[in-house]
Amino acid sequence: MNLKKIVALLLAMILIIGSLAACTQSQQPAEEEDEENYETGDASLDDPLNQDGIGVTELLVVSFGTSFNDSRRLTIGAIEKDLAAAFPDFDVRRGFTAQIVIDHVANRDGEIIDNFEQAMDRAVANGVRNIIIQPTHLMAGYEYDDIVASAANYADAFNIITVGKNLLAEDSDFEKVAKAVYEETKSYDDGETAIIFMGHGTEHASNSVYPKMQETFKKLGYTNYFMGTVEAEPSLEDVIQAAKDGGYKKVVLEPLMIVAGDHANNDMAGDDEDSWKSAFEK
Repeated sequence: MNLKKIVALLLAMILIIGSLAACTQSQQPAEEEDEENYETGDASLDDPLNQDGIGVTELLVVSFGTSFNDSRRLTIGAIEKDLAAAFPDFDVRRGFTAQIVIDHVANRDGEIIDNFEQAMDRAVANGVRNIIIQPTHLMAGYEYDDIVASAANYADAFNIITVGKNLLAEDSDFEKVAKAVYEETKSYDDGETAIIFMGHGTEHASNSVYPKMQETFKKLGYTNYFMGTVEAEPSLEDVIQAAKDGGYKKVVLEPLMIVAGDHANNDMAGDDEDSWKSAFEK
């Protein structure tokens, strides 16, 4: 099995880890608005994978990142560990694309995580000759484009440099992910429940992955599964209307994201009046 297929399967399952369900018929414990007001986990349990002294072949796993320590370890960290086990001939290292996350974790917890350029410079300094860059991004959006562009600047620094595809890149990827999330959530499927996924959303043309995921749910017969986004289309209003049109009595909310960070904890499951949970409880 090649790297792309293994990464696709890993990410499809990682989407479920740390996901949060909210039902309109029950109240969830109150959470504070600010991430700093509740426990995010022990940063010391997370391996930033920025060690020197490696071999000549590297697998650089590039993620957006999250400052939620437990979520980072259980999602991004799990991907990295599984890839290391699947490809023992590669030294696995980490790079994040969100500098604000990197700075926040460093200032709060003292954990140093490389950004993409730092990770690449570290590979050069360590004498790596062959490097595979595998993003964990769902779509080929702005950040994926930046990774590809930045990687091109290192073309002469390695014998081999390759950037892997994002998760939802081919038609078959959508079906694999849809089936994976269905298997993990089908226990909610009682004929009265709408199962709604929150994606990030983007102004980039790659936002088309979300309507396509909705089409895939429908194609596979998951008629009570709906796809929405925080920052684009389909919107929260779209999925609320879809649930109403279907006559569903209950709603389960799940993040379709690599990590359960700020969007999942606050925008989706928080108690603020503008959260998805609050919107469905009105």
